[in-house]
Amino acid sequence: MAVSTHGLRPEIGGVFGLAFWVVLAALSATAPVRMPGGTLVNVTSAPVIAAAVLGGPAAAAVVALLGTLEWREFKGMLPGLHGGIPWYGTLYNHASVIIPAVLAAGLYGIFSPKGFVVTPLDLLVVAGVGTVHIMGNNLFTAMAVALRERRPVASVLSGMIRQYGISLAGLAPLAWLMGVVYVTVGPLGVLPFALPLYTTRSAYQRIVEIRDMFTQTVKSLASAVDAKDPYTAGHSVRVQQIAKDLGGELNCSESELEALEWGGLLHDIGKIGIPDAILLKQGELTRAERLIMNTHPVKGEEIIRPVEKLSPELPIIRHHHEWYNGSGYPDRLMGEQIPRLARIMHVADAFEAMTAARPYRLTPLTEEVALSELRKYTGVQFDPEVVAAFERLIATQPDWSRPGELRRIAPRPIPLLGHSELEPRPA
Repeated sequence: MAVSTHGLRPEIGGVFGLAFWVVLAALSATAPVRMPGGTLVNVTSAPVIAAAVLGGPAAAAVVALLGTLEWREFKGMLPGLHGGIPWYGTLYNHASVIIPAVLAAGLYGIFSPKGFVVTPLDLLVVAGVGTVHIMGNNLFTAMAVALRERRPVASVLSGMIRQYGISLAGLAPLAWLMGVVYVTVGPLGVLPFALPLYTTRSAYQRIVEIRDMFTQTVKSLASAVDAKDPYTAGHSVRVQQIAKDLGGELNCSESELEALEWGGLLHDIGKIGIPDAILLKQGELTRAERLIMNTHPVKGEEIIRPVEKLSPELPIIRHHHEWYNGSGYPDRLMGEQIPRLARIMHVADAFEAMTAARPYRLTPLTEEVALSELRKYTGVQFDPEVVAAFERLIATQPDWSRPGELRRIAPRPIPLLGHSELEPRPA
């Protein structure tokens, strides 16, 4: 295996070729797409992988380092400038790109000791080591997210793979094609690959836009319920946040947290079909009125059922008023028969309702009294495991400013750069 005095494989074309891949990586890192959950994704993997297989570990390290530099990193090192990234964030960010890139280059050297060759077998090797690089970078990002949000790394990583991991793996074969054109035609031949890279980036952007539009539609539906009753204004949003935090405490998967997010917004959507005379009545409901009010979970399920994307939320909507001892409604399910996410939603919904004003109780309960009610009905109305998790959640995050108000958790500031970036969320 021929190696130059600079530690570079000859296929990369020396210092000039190295500079070419650095510039290409830097251009690929511009305009990243913000994915749900706060990560920023770009298409830098393709030029980094190409440089790794063409130039070896040294080239991989240089391109991964210089090609992902950002002005925000320098702002974080200069006093008096705001909006920068702390030095430890910069260090972690670049390590998350450099280490997988060097590992991929080292593996390529083992499986292709003769250097870069244009064969179908080499395509498979590049695809394999490229996938190692992409998955390694995502693993670093998942570890940072898990630390910040106090969630299992496996859960975060599986969610990232589900969102964009598989499609990012498609950049590895593209990197091989870029390498083929580079060694046969030259650097100018690689420039047309800007189009597929841009197309990939645009596809991610489109996915985010569609999801945002869908989320806004769901929020509008939830607002339609809240608008009927001034006492429940903001109830759905508060229940959504409490349920998501509680789901995180119970180590729910990424897909389950998403179901809690949208299920929290829509859990009371069936109240649209409840007459205002009952919904807004001050004082106790009669038995007949209570029976009508208790139909809102079924009505909600009927409203949402035609929306295929919201099928995971249907059990939450229908069963969030089932009691653990089987005396709830509408189906009188008991214990583990009640879907787990519905049991989580029941606790979140009950706590928010108790700590906010209602027509039948104008003075909200204090947090302590509401917690005592949850404990009192543990094993009767509420799942003991969920109540215990809720108590842990409040004990570790004692910043609920007043009853009924959505709590704010200050996240750990662990910003990431490179292929997958995570910025701090506002407190």
